[in-house]
This record gives sequence, C-alpha cells and structure tokens, in this order.
Amino acid sequence: MKLNTGINSAFPSQMVSEEEKKSLEYGLLVGQAIEYEWFRGGRVNGSRWNTGYQNFHNLRLYARGEQNVQKYKDELSINGDLSYLNLDWKPVPIIPKFVDIVSNGISAKSYDIKAYAQDPFSSKKRSTYLDGVAKDMFAKDIIANAEKNTGLSFKQSSLPIKDLPRSKEELELHMQLSYKQGIEIAEEEAINNVLAFSKYDLVNKRVTEDIITIGIGALKTSFNKSEGVVVDYVDPANLVYSYTNDPNFEDIYYVGEIKSMTLAEIKKKFPYLTDDELKKMVRYPGRDGYIANPNYDNDLVQILFFEYKTFIDQVFKIKETENGLQKTLEKPDTFNPPKSDNFNRASRSIEVLFSGAKVMGVPQMLEWKLAENMTRPKSDLTKVMMNYAVCAPSLYQGRIESLVSRCTSFADMIQLTSLKLQQVIQRMVPDGVFVDVDGLAEVDLGNGTNYNPQEALNMYFQTGSIVGRSLTQDGDPNRGKVPIQELQSSSANGKIQSLINTYQYYLQMIRDVTGLNEARDGSMPDKDALVGLQKMAANASNVATRHILRSSLYLTLRACENISLRIADMLEFSLTNNALKSSIGKFSVGNLEDMKELHLYDFGIYLELEPEDEEKAMLEQNIQIALQSQGIDLEDAIDIRQIKNLKLANQMLKLKRKQKQKEDQANQKAMIAAQGEANAKTAEQAALNEVQKREAMAQTEIQIEQAKSQFEIQRMEQEAMIKKQLMAEEFNYQIQLAQTQAQVTKTKEAEIEDRKDKRTKIQATQQSEMISQRQNATSPTDFESAGNDNLGGFGLEQFEPQ
Repeated sequence: MKLNTGINSAFPSQMVSEEEKKSLEYGLLVGQAIEYEWFRGGRVNGSRWNTGYQNFHNLRLYARGEQNVQKYKDELSINGDLSYLNLDWKPVPIIPKFVDIVSNGISAKSYDIKAYAQDPFSSKKRSTYLDGVAKDMFAKDIIANAEKNTGLSFKQSSLPIKDLPRSKEELELHMQLSYKQGIEIAEEEAINNVLAFSKYDLVNKRVTEDIITIGIGALKTSFNKSEGVVVDYVDPANLVYSYTNDPNFEDIYYVGEIKSMTLAEIKKKFPYLTDDELKKMVRYPGRDGYIANPNYDNDLVQILFFEYKTFIDQVFKIKETENGLQKTLEKPDTFNPPKSDNFNRASRSIEVLFSGAKVMGVPQMLEWKLAENMTRPKSDLTKVMMNYAVCAPSLYQGRIESLVSRCTSFADMIQLTSLKLQQVIQRMVPDGVFVDVDGLAEVDLGNGTNYNPQEALNMYFQTGSIVGRSLTQDGDPNRGKVPIQELQSSSANGKIQSLINTYQYYLQMIRDVTGLNEARDGSMPDKDALVGLQKMAANASNVATRHILRSSLYLTLRACENISLRIADMLEFSLTNNALKSSIGKFSVGNLEDMKELHLYDFGIYLELEPEDEEKAMLEQNIQIALQSQGIDLEDAIDIRQIKNLKLANQMLKLKRKQKQKEDQANQKAMIAAQGEANAKTAEQAALNEVQKREAMAQTEIQIEQAKSQFEIQRMEQEAMIKKQLMAEEFNYQIQLAQTQAQVTKTKEAEIEDRKDKRTKIQATQQSEMISQRQNATSPTDFESAGNDNLGGFGLEQFEPQ
C-alpha cells in the first residue's frame, strides 16, 4: 500500500486527519489523480486506458474470429486497388476453437466449496468431539458391556458403537471426511446460495474467457440491503487500478471501473443530485475524450466508480476510575492532550476503504464516503480487503500477456494463407483436350459418315477411345494420327499443396505456443499411438494451461471469502435475513445467527477440486486391482469413488485394504477355530459314541456276567447245599470219629495213668527196699525181671506223643 505521496504524485497526501480524508474535496483529488494516471495524454496521443481498451478490444475480436481484415486487404492490394480480387475476407475462425477448448475444459471442472471453522471456539468443539470419539473407540467393548448390563449410555460421542473408528488412521479420515460442524454446513450453504443467486456459473465463464483472451479477469463482491451479497462481473477493459507486479493484485491501493450510465440511471443511484448537477455532467465536452466505443450513445455519461485504500488512526482515551478500573473512550485522531495521571492516550493505525464516484472529464464527485460493511480478515482486523478481485497470471511490469495474444501473428498468417488459397483456386482452369482437325479429316469410319470434331469428342468423353490413321490417303505419314490429346492446364496443384503445408505449419505454431496439442482437441489423433500416450499428451496440454485454471479458482476463492465475511451483514437486515432463511433453511440460519451474535467464528474457505481424468483413472485402476484381489468390498469401492480429494481417497483405499486384510485374517482364524471346534465336537461325539458303545457292550457283558454269576451262584448254592449235606454227614462222621478218638484217648490215658501208678508203686517198693538195705546192710537187690515181667508184646512206643 502506498503511504507517502511525494511531489511527483498526483494523489493527495495521506498524512492528514481522518476528517480531512472524509471531505468531498479530498475525494475529488483522489478521483482526479486516478483520472490523470489513466487518461493522461488524451484520446489522440493514446492514454493508458484507451491503449489498454483498444488492445483488449482487438484481442476479443481475434477470440471471436472477427478481427479487422483491413490489414489483409492492404497486404494483397496494389496501391489500395482491390478491383481484380474477388475474395471472401471473412477471417478463418482458428483462435475461437482454441479459446473454446480451454474455456469449456475449465468450466467443466467441478469443485465443492468447503468452510473450515478455525476460531478457538470451533477448534475446542472439534477437539472435544475428537477426544470423545477416541475414548469411545478404545473403550467400546467395555461401554457395550456396560450398556448391555445397565441399559444406560456411557458414550462420550454421538456415534453408534458399530460406526466407531477402529484405528487411529480411520479416526483421522473420519474427522476429515465425515465430521462437519453445523456452523460449517450453514456457511457452505450460504455461500452456495449467494453464488447461485448471482448466477456465478455465467460470471465465472466470462471471467475465464477474459483470462484466456486478454490475460486478466476481475469480479466484484458487493452488499446492498435489497439483494444482500452479490457477485458481479467486471469488464477488465473498463478497469483502473494502481501499478502492481503482483499477478493477484493484492498490493494495489486503488481500483475501480468506468461505467457508461444514462442520466436516469444516475438519478436513480444518486437520488440526492439536483437538476443543475445533472446538467453540469453533460455540459462539458471533455467527457467525449473518454469514449472508446465507436458505437457510443451520446446520452451516456462515463462515471468512475472506485475504491481507495488508506489508513486512519484509531485513538482511545483510557481513563482510570476511582475504583481502580479503566474506562476506554474513542476519540478523534486529533485528540492529543498533555500527559496526565488520570488518563492515557492509546492509538493504532488501521486500513480503511473509501468508495467514490466521479464524473469523467468533469470536476464533480457524485459520492465520497467511508465504505460501509468493510470486509476484514478475522486474523488481522487492522487489514481491509478490496471488494474487487483481480487476477492476471502473466503480468510483468504492468504488461499483460494472454493465450490469444500469443496466437494473433500466426492467425494473421493463416488468414493470408487462406486468401492465397482462394486466389489460386480462382485462377485454376479445368484440364482440356487438343483436337487435330486435319488428323480427323483423314479418318474414314466406313459407314458413310464423316468423323467430325463433335463426333470424335463424344466418342472420347463417353468411351475414352479415339480413331486415327497413321498414314494419309496418299500413303504419307500422318502427323495427326492421334487427333485428340489431353492438355495439362496449370501447376495449381503444387501451389495448393504448398499453401496447405504453410497453413498446417502456422496451425502447428499456434499449438506449440499455446500448448494445445492434437490430443487436447482431438482433431487429428494418431491411429498408431497408444491410448496411454494420447492421455499423456492431453495431460501435458492441461499442464500448459493450468495457470488459467488456477487464476479462475483464485478469483472464485476470493469471492467466497468475501461472501463469508459479509454473511453477518445479511443477517442484520430482515429482508436479506428472510431471503437467506427461505433458501438455506431456518436451522442453518440459526447457526449463522449464533455466529453473528458471538463473533467467535472464523472460517477458512477452500475449494475441493475434482481430480483430473488421469488421476481418477489411476485411482480407478487401483480400485479395480483391489477388487480383483478381494482386498476391498464393492461397498468400499463405491464410498472411495465419492471422495473428490485424491489424497484422502488413496488413504481410504489403503485403510480399507488393511481392514479387509484384518477381517479376512480374523475370519480365517474364526474358521480355523470353528473347524477345530467342529472337529473337537466330532471327536467328542465319536468318543461319546464309543463310550456309549463300550457302555452298551459293558452292560451286555455285565448282564452276561450277571447271568453267569447267577448261574454260578445257583451252582454254588447247589454245590454249597450238597457240600453242606456232605459236611453234615462228615460232621457226623467226624463227631463219631472224635468220640471214638476221645474214647481211645481216654482209654489210653487211663491206661497210662494206671501204668504210672504201677511204676510209682514199684519205685516206692524199690525205694523202701533200698532204704531197708541201707538200714539193714543187706546185699544189693536185683530189680530186673527174672522173666516174669513180659507184658505180652506191649512196648513203650505206645506212650510216645501222638
């Protein structure tokens, strides 16, 4: 922004007070300075505005195929004489074809307008939502069990359990693709509504054609209480602006346009004008010098509408109250009191816009005021944005180049070549025949008729045959033995072919300088070229004109940003507020009204452009590969194709493939587990059957054994009974035997006792005899038997223990 206007500048000094800048005299000086910069030198000497207007006018004629043909006539005339030429001077419409190719290609590019709330309040809301989804994502199993057991909801987000992301990557994609705050949706709807109301598709098409044709495009965003925010087309031929080297014109400090208006239109727009002021506009003849259109209406007056960016000082008086608080009061910029202990002076400089309207050629201002509803970015409220958006992608030191300006010289040569072709074709004569009448006189057809020239020509043209004689009637060689011969009229074919080659050369030069090759327009595709090579050539051509697409998108983005900043103005007035409600819905308007009341929301506006055909083809190829390899499902492919952001689409494709792999692995594990479980159940059933079989067999065996046992028991019982009887008999026998043995023993013992008694008696007798012997001193007594002690064969062995 230009701050210091020196002695060589026509603009008034900006180092003046705010009150002086608001004065009508200051605005008149600014308007006159703009008029001096653009119309210095006058119409005859060629002013900056008139030169630019004529240049733009000629380029537009070339783009329409309606350029002036006088220079072609001067080229082919001889001293200005064209009486011998009968040519079609209409220009060959070569350039319009290329303009339409680029313009229609850019207009076919679809995009979505996206609003991203980037203020602290929205960022906190987004972070809260993200934290809630992340917590629910990591604890979804616990939450599901708790909700199942209690019937209460423990989620911290609004997403159902089944829709929660399953990984960090999926959560990031969810935030970029699915999460949208209500205020952002309402903002996008409001912007689209304003663009639709302004018929922005038509405006954008005209702006794009201007960038292609004259190298510069412009539009204006304005606000009025009856229509709200409006986006209007601005003709760059009528545009005035400060000097800049920025292709986006972001450093200009004034911009405006010249409009031709009738007195009735002027009176309607500025109803406070008096009749004397209206007469003053048409009284000055100097205004005719600002007329560039030859079809000028004398009832029109040229009005310069402009915006002028300057700065003012905001001065505040900060006063301390008795309670120790501070009270701020806004003061004019001339407020400069002496230092005091009770108050302080604080100030800052902010950019402002002044809007003005001046009658061209007349020192008369129709309007000069501080602009209302100025658009300021929320990130820096000291800055102000112009209502005009201008872009010239090939701007260099004030000179503007366009796609059409590169082609005009070659288009002229193509036109001259076409005129030369017409000349050659006009001078061409058909091939004829030579008839030798003397040779025909020597021919006798033999039927009494004469072989005259007419008869010979009829035969030649119908059959292609002729009759001749090699000898005359006198026998001499006949020089006219071939009476009819073809004549080659001229060498026009070679000239035509040479001119066609010249025509193709200059046509190829246009393709070379513009980058619009045959693959782009499809005029002459190579039958031997592969489809991939054709696409690569078309892609290279798209790259050559991408600066035009970016310029068009830049102007669209600027318009959307201005609309976004002006939506709060629409909500202040009931008429525009009701119109907005009827177009985007009361709910969305309610969100926008929250924005108006809170003054917290700040939106970042961006355009989500549809991918190029080559990029979409590459994505589709990846999708098909993934589908064929069963890496994703058909539903996933449909969702991926709906994403216009190619980077997010590829991320979604990779994420879906990873999820599908995990699901396949889980399904495979589940199948293995199910198969194992089935095998286990089969083995268990087989084992159970075997057990049951064995149990049955064992039961049978038991029953058999029981039967055997029963039989055995019965046998044993029978045997026991028999044994019992036998034992009883044996017992009886034993008793009898025992009784017998006892009797025998008793008898034996009795006998033994008797024998003991006898021995005792014998021993006593012997002892007595021995005592008597000792006493009597008699001779020893022989106690052996003298043969009388034989017991009849009874020995002592009977007394041995039994």
